Amino acid sequence: MKELNIAKVRPLIQMAIKEDLGRGDMTSELLFKADTIAKSNIISREEIVVCGTDVAGEILKQYDEKLKLRVLVGDGKSAYVGCRIATIEGPLRSMLSAERVMLNFLQRLSGIATTTRKYVRAIQGTKARIYDTRKTMPGWRIVEKYAVRCGGGHNHRLGLYDGILIKDNHLAQLGRDFQPKLRKIICEARKLKGIKFIAVEVDHVDDQLNYVLEIPGIDIVLLDNMGQWQLKHAVEMRNEMRGRNKKPLLEASGNITLSNVSAIAQCGIDRIAVGAITHSATAVDIGLDR
Repeated sequence: MKELNIAKVRPLIQMAIKEDLGRGDMTSELLFKADTIAKSNIISREEIVVCGTDVAGEILKQYDEKLKLRVLVGDGKSAYVGCRIATIEGPLRSMLSAERVMLNFLQRLSGIATTTRKYVRAIQGTKARIYDTRKTMPGWRIVEKYAVRCGGGHNHRLGLYDGILIKDNHLAQLGRDFQPKLRKIICEARKLKGIKFIAVEVDHVDDQLNYVLEIPGIDIVLLDNMGQWQLKHAVEMRNEMRGRNKKPLLEASGNITLSNVSAIAQCGIDRIAVGAITHSATAVDIGLDR
């Protein structure tokens, strides 16, 4: 699993701290002396997949270098109800000041990792893989995509800059006789540097997919909002036209939930893109207890 580059997350952390701390933690400064030392536990209050411990450590460091985090359950690992995820030791004032910001990150990221793990488990036994989308919180994309990886999912393109995705509205502008124009576009796209993949979205199997499959150089065909019989038909068409090569990869997306993801995977699809693992993931319950 690709690790998180914490340096890229620091601006987001600093913004969150500034937003919450402002002129200072008036309550903690009023109640406790600066030299009061304490030890607390980060506790999971439900079954979760942990994510964000490195972020938590960076947050504590930003508040006070004297705050020390000891991680007991690392990112990507499961935690049960009442499990100690980590311990914090250091100045009590700083610890209490950092609590909310730290937990916000841990709860949100662990929620995404936990949701992703549910989807990954639902398709076990098939060849399909779960992918995220660009449906992320503004500013949080790097950490949210990291959380997806912690849950066992895979990352789609990071942004508009590292992947070519010719969607239905792009294709519509090429007109009904789109194949010659698309063929030329794909040829030009193959020359671009720093591109992870070239994907083309189709809305219909019988009057679009067959033309797209005839064009070389396409890595992925996105099958958007298609029913199971259409997905199976698409897989059969791809396999018949491309033989053992099984390329391009076929990706299902649109209205995919935990209740139907297994059936979709069993259609023979290679990739399943699920926006819900980021935009609809529920924050999990994690607390700081003495």
